Amino acid sequence: MKWKSLEDEQCSVARTVAVIGDRWTLLVLRDCFLRVRRFEDFQTRLGLTRHVLADRLRKLVRHGVLRRVLYQSRPKRYEYILTQKGLDLYPIMMAVVHWGDVHMVDERGRPLLHEHKLCGKAFDPVMTCSECGEPLSPKQVHVHAGPGGKQNDLTSRNASAASGA
Repeated sequence: MKWKSLEDEQCSVARTVAVIGDRWTLLVLRDCFLRVRRFEDFQTRLGLTRHVLADRLRKLVRHGVLRRVLYQSRPKRYEYILTQKGLDLYPIMMAVVHWGDVHMVDERGRPLLHEHKLCGKAFDPVMTCSECGEPLSPKQVHVHAGPGGKQNDLTSRNASAASGA
């Protein structure tokens, strides 16, 4: 699988990685969820070059994750706002945050706490079944080929997983 061809893969993970799968894009998205909107603010917070930041923002706009909104006419300056497609990445970002909070913190503890505005409590994100509400774990999920997939791809992947490959 070549990096440039991931968008054309039938795999949802590959297609998603094609859009958000590099470190700078994930950090731009993190900052978007922290309500950073302006190019200069992203650049100051992330410390990356203008060229790399502009490339990542263009990609997110092209894929409909962000939209550019003019906030100043002279010179033209834009804010980058999460679209619904971008907001739908929130569970992914929270899963990454949670994994980091569990496995990557030092003795000082979590760098940020997330509080649910409705109940006022700090929380850990959890993944539950949309049908029954029970917590999910990998051992409790069975995968079937969907209408957009190929049965033989799923079968060969399951055989590799069963053999420990």
